[in-house]
Amino acid sequence: MRELVPDVYRAFLEFDQKAFKDGAIPSKTKELIALGIAQITQCPWCIDAHTKKAATAGASDAEIAETTFVAMAMAAGAAWSHGGLALQCLQEHKG
Repeated sequence: MRELVPDVYRAFLEFDQKAFKDGAIPSKTKELIALGIAQITQCPWCIDAHTKKAATAGASDAEIAETTFVAMAMAAGAAWSHGGLALQCLQEHKG
C-alpha cells in the first residue's frame, strides 16, 4: 500500500504518531487502550504491535494482563446486550 498511495500512507503514519503521543492521556495508557481494542477486533498484528509498544512505554505485565480482562469484560457486555436484542427480536417475531 505504501508504494501504491504514498501520500495517503505518509499522512496515516503522521496521524498515527500524533494520536499515540503523550497528551491528556499518557502514551502508555493509549497503547493499553489500543491493545484492548485489538483484542476485541481480533487483529493478531495489532495485538503484537500494541503489546510491544505498551511494554516499551512502561506497561507492566500486570497492566497488560488487566487490559485483557477489561477487553474480556467489554466483549461479555456486548454479548449480554446483544442477547437482550435477540430476546426483543424473539418477542417481536412471536407478536
